[in-house]
Amino acid sequence: MVRDCRGVAGQQLEADLLDATWEELVQVGFANLTMESVAARARTGIAVLYRRWANKDELVFAALQHRRDANPVAVPDTGALRSDLLAHLTALSDALAGFFAIAAAAAFSGLLAGTGLTPSQMRDKVMDTRKPRVRILYQRAHDRGEVNLERIPSAVLALPYDLVRHDLLMDLKPLKPARIQSIVDELFLPLVQSFGAREGNAARRVRRR
Repeated sequence: MVRDCRGVAGQQLEADLLDATWEELVQVGFANLTMESVAARARTGIAVLYRRWANKDELVFAALQHRRDANPVAVPDTGALRSDLLAHLTALSDALAGFFAIAAAAAFSGLLAGTGLTPSQMRDKVMDTRKPRVRILYQRAHDRGEVNLERIPSAVLALPYDLVRHDLLMDLKPLKPARIQSIVDELFLPLVQSFGAREGNAARRVRRR
């Protein structure tokens, strides 16, 4: 039975179509995915797809963004910046490794050429470069007196997440625990502490926990 907006709320239908596109992408890859195969998997008519996306490239691109946004990684609240970062970076690494592998395979199987995007543009659009959830983690540390967000540049705050995304794109597998610990303990925390904290003993508290 062909499904359309008349029987299903528009947003839910679109989500179903994008979920079907993701499943097809995982099963057959970008090169073998077609508008017809997605329509068949979604049990709908191909015209329903074309009313929303002009071609396969736009459809797959939208499916990647939908998959990313539909599966956010929760921000931990352990009571200390170091343990928050270790837990969050580990969870992100585990959750996003498979996603990045599929996205990278699509990009280099024709999606880049079809959209006209450069690799860096593709990276920025597909990867979640928005910071609101991460900001919560840092705001808690600021409120505890561990860091002073008024002094720390945004590029520094983005550093551990940028490094994790870089490693995921390069290796397409979860980071090892030792690598995540190195990012936090050897790179990020010493840099953050150089900007000072809100309390006299806060820097020691960040380092020891």
